[in-house]
Amino acid sequence: MRLVQNMCTIAEYPQAGSANGDGCSGGSSVRPRLIKIAVVGASGVGKTALVVRFLTKRFIGDYERNAANLYSRQIQIDGEMLAIQVQDTPGVQIHEHSLDCNEQLNRCIRWADAVVIVFSITDYKSYEVLSCLHQQVRQLHPGNRVPIVVVANKADLLHIKEVEPQHGLQLANMLGCTFYEVSVSENYNDVFNAFQLLCKEVSKQQITSTPEKRRTSLIPRPKSPNMQDLKRRFKQALSAKVRTVTSV
Repeated sequence: MRLVQNMCTIAEYPQAGSANGDGCSGGSSVRPRLIKIAVVGASGVGKTALVVRFLTKRFIGDYERNAANLYSRQIQIDGEMLAIQVQDTPGVQIHEHSLDCNEQLNRCIRWADAVVIVFSITDYKSYEVLSCLHQQVRQLHPGNRVPIVVVANKADLLHIKEVEPQHGLQLANMLGCTFYEVSVSENYNDVFNAFQLLCKEVSKQQITSTPEKRRTSLIPRPKSPNMQDLKRRFKQALSAKVRTVTSV
């Protein structure tokens, strides 16, 4: 797994499959499709652990908080090799009923093709941030096209939970988002499923938004003429003329 230092390097990062990439293309000239995902949420909810679990299948319990690293790896999903970039982001807080979003976080959200909003079932304040973060994403991506998944982390810590699972599900449904309750420390499959869903949604959007697809959908190809039908009509026209001349 390749680690790009921080958010300021995103613009210079080469697309996967290029000469300066991470070498996973096996010499092929075809570049894997690039999918960019931002992971946002309050501090301490397990964003970094979630990202590393998805990309490496490993769980590491202790990370430097608010490192805001960009992780990249090529992953095969549904038979297609994709270049995934996942941007970890600093934790956010609510101050006086408003979301404390700095410009770095806003750049991360604007950059992303999809967003994962994470909260912890052991931290009710992280749950309260969810709606504000969703609103921020929609403001930075007008048109409601960016897929969003809500992830409730630390599902294994039921003895200290502060948020009931059904509350997270109800809020995600109200916001129009898919919901996953996961334990990053215990279950890799749930983590993978959440990211896989986003990758599929972004892939679908990228394919349908290509100029070739748009032209195909807007300008249907004309049907080839049926030559047999044309010959039949021509013979009918000739017969009609012959009958007209004979009657005269």
